[in-house]
Amino acid sequence: MGRGKLRIYLGAAPGVGKTYAMLSEAHRRVERGTDCVVAFVEHHSRARTEVMLHGLEQVARKELEYRGSVFTEMDVDAVLGRAPAVAVVDELAHTNIPGSRNDKRWQDVEELLAAGIDVISTVNIQHLESLGDVVESITGVRQRETVPDEVVRRADQIELVDMSPQALRRRMAHGNIYKSDKVDAALSNYFRPGNLTALRELALLWVADRVDEYLTEYRSEHRVSKIWGSRERIVVGLTGGPEGRTLIRRAARLAEKGAGGEVMAVYISRSDGLTSASPKELAVQRTLVEDLGGTFHHVVGDDIPVALLDFARGVNATQIVLGSSRRKTWQYVFGPGVGATVARESGPDLDVHIVTHDEAGKGRGLATVPRSQLGRARLIWGWLTGVAGPPLLTLLLSSGPDLGLANDMLLFLTVTVAAALLGGLYPALASAAFGSLLLNYYYTPPLHRLTIADPKNIVALVIFVGVAVSVASVVDLAARRTHQAARLRSESEILSFLAGSVLRGETSLEALLERVRETFGMESVALLERESDVDPWTCAGSVGPRPCVRPEDADVDMPVGDHMALALSGRVLPASDRRVLAAFAAQAAVVLDRQRLQHEADQARDLAEGNRIRTALLAAVSHDLRTPLAGIKASVSSLRSDDVEWSVEDQAELLEAIEQGADRLDHLVGNLLDMSRLQTGTVSPLIREIDLDEVVPMALGGVPENSVGLDIPETLPIVVVDPGLLERAVANVVENAVKYSPAGEPVLVSASALADRVEVRVVDRGPGVPDEAKERIFAPFQRHGDSPRGAGVGLGLAVARGFAEAMGGTLNAEDTPGGGLTMVLTVRTAASLHPEHTDLPAAPVS
Repeated sequence: MGRGKLRIYLGAAPGVGKTYAMLSEAHRRVERGTDCVVAFVEHHSRARTEVMLHGLEQVARKELEYRGSVFTEMDVDAVLGRAPAVAVVDELAHTNIPGSRNDKRWQDVEELLAAGIDVISTVNIQHLESLGDVVESITGVRQRETVPDEVVRRADQIELVDMSPQALRRRMAHGNIYKSDKVDAALSNYFRPGNLTALRELALLWVADRVDEYLTEYRSEHRVSKIWGSRERIVVGLTGGPEGRTLIRRAARLAEKGAGGEVMAVYISRSDGLTSASPKELAVQRTLVEDLGGTFHHVVGDDIPVALLDFARGVNATQIVLGSSRRKTWQYVFGPGVGATVARESGPDLDVHIVTHDEAGKGRGLATVPRSQLGRARLIWGWLTGVAGPPLLTLLLSSGPDLGLANDMLLFLTVTVAAALLGGLYPALASAAFGSLLLNYYYTPPLHRLTIADPKNIVALVIFVGVAVSVASVVDLAARRTHQAARLRSESEILSFLAGSVLRGETSLEALLERVRETFGMESVALLERESDVDPWTCAGSVGPRPCVRPEDADVDMPVGDHMALALSGRVLPASDRRVLAAFAAQAAVVLDRQRLQHEADQARDLAEGNRIRTALLAAVSHDLRTPLAGIKASVSSLRSDDVEWSVEDQAELLEAIEQGADRLDHLVGNLLDMSRLQTGTVSPLIREIDLDEVVPMALGGVPENSVGLDIPETLPIVVVDPGLLERAVANVVENAVKYSPAGEPVLVSASALADRVEVRVVDRGPGVPDEAKERIFAPFQRHGDSPRGAGVGLGLAVARGFAEAMGGTLNAEDTPGGGLTMVLTVRTAASLHPEHTDLPAAPVS
């Protein structure tokens, strides 16, 4: 049985209609006679979605118990046993309840696909793993449930379910997505128009990229070489001359005329590193094309027209922009030129624009013939062998017995091969020419004349020269390739070092400049920068004696953008070394930016830390100290009142209230000071072992009677905490839960043991908090939803989490099954610090 097919409905945000569209597709398949079942669909109490489930077979869910509550998940075994043709599985990125068959629902879907079952599923763009950071920067919410991009990319079909932000907000306001008590909070937070627009753009761009991938795969599989003009892609051929700026601007204007036009500038250099291009001019042109929204590419190729056309066809370009030839008229004897060749070979599917410019016809230098790469010593020995070898061999053969013409030719060929092996092409050619003349004069009848009587001897001499030239060419080519391979290996090692330093972030600017000086054998290296073209150059970093203060004074200068350059003194570098130097220059600029950003980040962190402490203390004064101060003031004002005659019992009660308020005030001030010291790292919590039931009941003194139910088993293990911090953390959480709980619904405070931790769960039946706001409520001054103005300034939960983390614990928010919010405070047990104590009783998980 083959693998099943996966179809995914992708949306930009909750409520756009993914589940509705998925169920509509399920109904269509059932009407066509397809065996289709609903494996798991969550309608979230949305009436229209719930109606779509009618008429579809639903596989019973699997019930799982976790932390005292019962949850339902997709029963993979039941679906596999049912073996339908199509299974509908909602929320592909969902995280399963612990104890499920797999950790993630997409893993369940993979099992169904492997069994040959087609699956229809849904996912939101914010749940793609690669977009987590982007979504967090847009919405301020980190998505905990994600699905690997590769899982979604492997889908056989991806259908975008799109809706404008305005329509989605209207749907939200009408109560079609969330319950009415959550609508206002959702519209003012996650479902803001800016958030929805940005998420919609992410979804559209992601699907567009996927369409491009489908098109590329299809063209590759079907070997489609013809260009399809589905999108205007304009390739600009650059020579490194000043006319490149004109070509780039012309291409940008052409791209603006079509929707979604794209400009790609490409510079083609020879593989031997020889080039007439100005590195500074190329850097300027790179900056220009990137400022205009295009991309810059550097391609290596000895045949420039072929390399340019291969690049254009490889990126599915529709147009090529080239400049008029800069060659003079007489230079056309060497060929028709790049522009004419590209236009002739482009074919009907690729338009070529030849743009005139001021540099046309002014001429350019011809490429020089590359010199041999064999080294000076080998060249000397090669020329000695090629020039002196044939006369010496002639002298030896003349003084010895007659070996015959064939043997004489083989001996001369040996000398020619030796010259080729030592000196390459030209010494071998000299040896072949000199040797053929000597063979003709001394050993080919008629002797001592430069004529040949026997035609067979003519053929022999021609073969001799041909073999000599062939061997010499092969040896010379092998020497060049060996030199290039060695150079490329050296460059790859250097670039590997740079890549490693980027990933590790270890290289300082001075160390990198020293590496440049050692690599290229320079006396000094300096990184220069300036604010604008009219400002003087300043040195951002240098190594070596007497570094240059201006790029013009350096032996080698490598520009980095418009206002930065790497200046080297010592010698002039060949063109082939500039490629590696450009990588060093770019890395130097990155290192400098990283150092400055790190310095600014450290300063910002120090300022933020101090500001957070000041604002936390100020907020705490208004939030936690106001109540006891008000009680003390009311009691004192009552005692000082002259128009009321207080009894002894009343006076004692008021004095007791003053004492209790003062004690509570003292306790709060002490806790706040401890928190400020914890945030600055100047003091540690007073951690000790204690029973949880000695601390939690004390935290309930500030809430009304009968508003909290307590369930703390006596069999819980000993915990290691700071009792004062734990009491304050629990008090803040409980007060917050009581504040949001409806009348007649007491808050439940329970505790249970879990491995080496103890969980304190504060459960309320209030309006709850959306998933995207569960982290934000722990930030200072955050008041969720429509809480009244007098309900505090939003510091209680921030203080509670700070205390919990200071003790090595955690505080997180979860949904209460059936509605509401559950705060889970986790602290360490004594057994976690002393694992050798295995006789401690463990409480059952409730």
